[in-house]
Order: sequence, then structure tokens, then C-alpha cells
Amino acid sequence: MPFEIAVVSNTPLTPLKDLDDVALMFLTQIGYIPKGYDPKTEAKSVRESVPYRLVVECFLGRMDKGWTVEQLAVKLKTTKATIYRHINKLKDMDLLDEVNVSERGAARKGYRIRYGNLSKAWNFVESNVEIAMENYRKTVDHLEKLAEQERR
Repeated sequence: MPFEIAVVSNTPLTPLKDLDDVALMFLTQIGYIPKGYDPKTEAKSVRESVPYRLVVECFLGRMDKGWTVEQLAVKLKTTKATIYRHINKLKDMDLLDEVNVSERGAARKGYRIRYGNLSKAWNFVESNVEIAMENYRKTVDHLEKLAEQERR
């Protein structure tokens, strides 16, 4: 499974006290919400957009709950395809767990923040970034050796 996240120079957002301010800036920094994102729906702002509301209202607002794609599509008034597109971005960052959700007596596949805890889920992101950086280092060292051999 591919792992994808944007890593940018940043300062901690800890001085900010508003959940929406912190969430919007953070989700933009990590590349989940593209910089300059313009919702193509009736949403008047990014905070009203599906990707933002999916994370803040659904996954952060109810970390204990597993959500089916159908439940999310109804709550956010969008298509299942749109929900899948944004869920896949979060899965690529390794932030989501797949869980069984009981719906009308049947078990259905659902999603939630890994372990129902964003801080614990973030440990997976950090590990993936560390592995990616180690692999870049190996490639850089190898590239340096190859360039050195060419110069001889």
C-alpha cells in the first residue's frame, strides 16, 4: 500500500485555541486538503467542504464510532465515490482503521481514526515518514557512490 503525506517546514499550532483553525491548517500542511482548495459544491468555504467535515465532524467528532461509506455519504450529502476518494487519502496516510459496523443486523465495513485516537494513529504516520526518509538516505548514499565511480 502506498504511503503519501506532505512534509513541510512548520511551527506547532499549539498557540491556536480554535479546533477549526488548527484542523484546517494541519490538514492543509499534511496535504490532505490541497493548498488553495476550492470546494466544487455548494459549500461556501473549505470548512463546509466534504473533506474537511469528513475529518472534523465525523472522524474527530466521533472517534469511538465506525462509519460506513453510506452513512458518511448521507451525513455529508455527497456521493459514495466522493467519500471513497477522501477516505483513500486518509488511508494512504495510514490514519484510518477498517472496522466492522453493525447496520440492520449485518456487519458492514466501516472506517474510523486508527485506534479511535488521533495521537496513537499519528504514531503510524511518523513511523512511515521515518522509513521513507531512511530509504531516501540509502538512495542518496547509493547515488553518491555511483556519481563518484563515474568521475573516476
